[in-house]
Amino acid sequence: MSLVKTSSIQFNITLGEVDRNLAKVEQSLRRVAAQGVQLAVLPEMWSGGYAYRKLPELAAETPRVLDQVCAWSQELGLVVVGSLPEEEAGRIYNTAFVIDGGTVVGRYRKMHLFSVMREDQFLGAGDSCLVVPTSVGKLGVAICYDLRFPELFRRLGLEGAEILCLPAEWPAPRQLHWRTLLRARAIENQLFVAAANCCGRQGKLDFFGMSLLIAPRGEILAEGGDSATELVADFDFAEMQDYRAQIPVYQERRNDIYGNLQGV
Repeated sequence: MSLVKTSSIQFNITLGEVDRNLAKVEQSLRRVAAQGVQLAVLPEMWSGGYAYRKLPELAAETPRVLDQVCAWSQELGLVVVGSLPEEEAGRIYNTAFVIDGGTVVGRYRKMHLFSVMREDQFLGAGDSCLVVPTSVGKLGVAICYDLRFPELFRRLGLEGAEILCLPAEWPAPRQLHWRTLLRARAIENQLFVAAANCCGRQGKLDFFGMSLLIAPRGEILAEGGDSATELVADFDFAEMQDYRAQIPVYQERRNDIYGNLQGV
């Protein structure tokens, strides 16, 4: 596929209210599908936000939430990526699910937990990366705080990712870091980036939105403001291949000096 119409869906997550958030997502998915969107990225923990005391309850709802999103994916012809609380063996993980053709084709558990917000006290950490082939290309997935660890993104690039999908709940006042790091990850790995942040207020935290769709050269194709929105842009894979041919960073890496991240 040479052209992928992509959307980052930004909305104010209602803390702890699964059905209200499901309704918002359905409306957004239907709107972007009507525009011909093929790939939609949702925010981090979008079904209920970081309601720590309700995490077990929210995780118990995740199978139902996934069933509903799978049904919409099938009906609307969308690949959908977003993270949800997932319980396994008594631990809860922040897991990004990749849904294609009505089926969960990949899942990634957030590996870098933000201790400043006590994530490490409530969530288990993932221990594997994800690059998954889909009907819109190979997707590499990361979540929010992962953005500050460039080794992960280089690994995703080395493993063949073409689009980086990043659900997030990135709060104010760190907008500069968010925008700068997302552009850097796109440029240095010569990949498209679809980042979906939430907006509005949850508890004591303000979220600034600023979801982004970014081209491999770092151009911002679409950027959200501070309110609910659905960004849409075309990802042109021919442009990515042209950039890689002009500046062959993957071929000119010095693995003999700093090692080969692939497969380690």
